Amino acid sequence: MKILLALLLNAGLLWLLWRWLPRARQLPQVGRWVLPTLVLKLGAMALTLVALTEDAVYFLDWSRRMTEQLWQAPGQWLQMLPTEEFHWRGAALVFHGFSNTLFLVKLLSVLNLASLGSAGLNALYLSVFSFIGSWELVRQLRRLWPEAVPLAGVGAFLLWPTVVYWSSGLTKESLLVGSGALVLAAALRLAYGPPVGRAWAVAGLLAAALLHFKMRYFFAVVLFGVLAGLGLIRVMQQLGLARNRLVQVALLLGLLAGGAWAAGEVNTLFRPNKFTSQLQRNYTGLLRVSADRPHLRYPHLQPTTASAVRHAPLAAFNTLARPWPWEGDSVRYVAAGLENLLLLALLGVALVAVARGRAGQLPFALVLALLLYCLLLAALLGLTTPNLGTLSRYRITFLPFLLLLLLQNDYVRRWLK
Repeated sequence: MKILLALLLNAGLLWLLWRWLPRARQLPQVGRWVLPTLVLKLGAMALTLVALTEDAVYFLDWSRRMTEQLWQAPGQWLQMLPTEEFHWRGAALVFHGFSNTLFLVKLLSVLNLASLGSAGLNALYLSVFSFIGSWELVRQLRRLWPEAVPLAGVGAFLLWPTVVYWSSGLTKESLLVGSGALVLAAALRLAYGPPVGRAWAVAGLLAAALLHFKMRYFFAVVLFGVLAGLGLIRVMQQLGLARNRLVQVALLLGLLAGGAWAAGEVNTLFRPNKFTSQLQRNYTGLLRVSADRPHLRYPHLQPTTASAVRHAPLAAFNTLARPWPWEGDSVRYVAAGLENLLLLALLGVALVAVARGRAGQLPFALVLALLLYCLLLAALLGLTTPNLGTLSRYRITFLPFLLLLLLQNDYVRRWLK
């Protein structure tokens, strides 16, 4: 019975992929990149399977126990789903709050029906999801702004080394990047696309937003906030207002400020004093366990809003630039450092392009929303994640969105040709 169900489920997934591939390959100028990037994604996934991380082994172990419960006591499994606890045959897994670990384990317990608990197949499912989500964003960008740099989305989400590697295999980032790309794709479809088919876009947006929230709820709130601001700007523009860029900046910042105030009233965790205190605890805790590895240090950081604001620019820069190639004692640190130099070079080229009026063809409101999202997350990550190895992984929450902007200018367009 289990093998038959697994065969049927895998046949269904293969059929869906087979139906999707031709649609993606038909995209003008970028469609020919679908198969090469798929091969690259599968190659990165294979590397992650050579030696499974402790996290991946943990996910698999508990998901197999959940799947056992699903087969033998489906009623108990259903009752467990909305809770933060899992109990089965003397084993217990208990979390508090919004645990993305427990959510991923629950999701894998369902995928195990098709994979039979195989690490390789589960890694394949998550990697292909990330791949398809990224390509759906590329497709939407191509449809809405055909005059923009065609390969910007491909380079940002499907070719940049750390984005490809960390969003492949049994990682939370596979779901995070894929769902984030789908959220943006659906939001752009609703904000800039034709009215036909908007019901499907709304349904897709809600599903992707739920998954993205489950994987990194705090960062997801920031993304939802800037996209809500983008939606407000678009509504005002359709009413004949908000044509001026300063007005657009004011609308977006005003909405974010109002949302932050409302969040603080609803939940004290989002109030400035609570937030900065938690930020300081996260920084101190990770710094303590990173003493013997390359790390960031802010000796004057205090648990106050003023201190966090003062340190934010340096933290954002550190998130983009560190580690340097000479930091660390492994090939991975050298590779990450060389990638950071390339990222800084792209940032420099983009600044020159903006100064010369050759920034690209994307709407100002979209660039503003994504840039603000990237800067906020870069500062938050730089302040809370002193370990440079962990920082390099966590920053792919926003890195592909930043690269999407950096690859839009006319100088990069000429080089990509």
